[in-house]
Amino acid sequence: MYTLDQVRCFVAVADHLHFGKAAEELSMTQPPLSRQIQKLERFVGVTLIERDNRRVSLTPAGEAFLVNARTLLAVSDRAPRDARRIASGQWGRLSMGFTAASGFGILGSLVSVIEDRLPGIDLDLHEMVTGDQLENLAEGHIDLGIGRLEVTPPEIESELLLAERLLLAVPEAHPLAQLDRPLLRSDVTGQPLILHSATKATYFYNLIVRHFPIDRHMIKHSLSQVLTMVNLVADGHGIAFVPESTSLLRIPGVRYLEFADLMDDIVELKALWNRQSRNPALQRVLSVIRS
Repeated sequence: MYTLDQVRCFVAVADHLHFGKAAEELSMTQPPLSRQIQKLERFVGVTLIERDNRRVSLTPAGEAFLVNARTLLAVSDRAPRDARRIASGQWGRLSMGFTAASGFGILGSLVSVIEDRLPGIDLDLHEMVTGDQLENLAEGHIDLGIGRLEVTPPEIESELLLAERLLLAVPEAHPLAQLDRPLLRSDVTGQPLILHSATKATYFYNLIVRHFPIDRHMIKHSLSQVLTMVNLVADGHGIAFVPESTSLLRIPGVRYLEFADLMDDIVELKALWNRQSRNPALQRVLSVIRS
């Protein structure tokens, strides 16, 4: 087997076409340099360098070998540096899950900040509800989640990203949009609701039934995706509770109303990750999030 030292000797001679100058560059004498070239040629099985008393030149085989030799040395020189960068989190890949609602809210700015501050980290983005994020985090399929949950499982750590208001999305011509007073929670009583799914959007479902007088007969549709809910509102199929960032969608025919008797910033969005994760890039991204 040939060695990297032999390859470096060959490239030095090929660059200078002079054994003396190549030996000087490598801080060695000519005899050991010549022996390294001979060992390399014996392993390869062909003559790579022609030399006589007047000149040194590469054979056709030597010219072909030189191309691969330069690549080999470049890779070998880069490998330790790359390993150190990956170990420190400067380079790497991070898989991130996010909810649909965060996709038209904080996600864009968060991704921009990460890409700006950590250009060596490649982000893989996957849209999924929070429940699916927790499963994927536990199984190691994603490194970071952006979701909403009330109770954090023991193996999951979290960091608050955003707290925002809960608004009511109604059709533009809906009677609630025409009130000449602030909206009250009791105003939704008896209204046909497009409500979050109790199984697929548990966080929002529990939040709403905790703060509003919801009767099951009011629920017209039960869904998990906010965008679909708002589109149904626009088409006049009911009203829906949505996080404030949903108003950024600017879907025609929809008004977003505030509640006068509801606390501000009750809707929380969190960064979620598995405390057992060994991905160094995760810690760098978390440092950006915390800053």
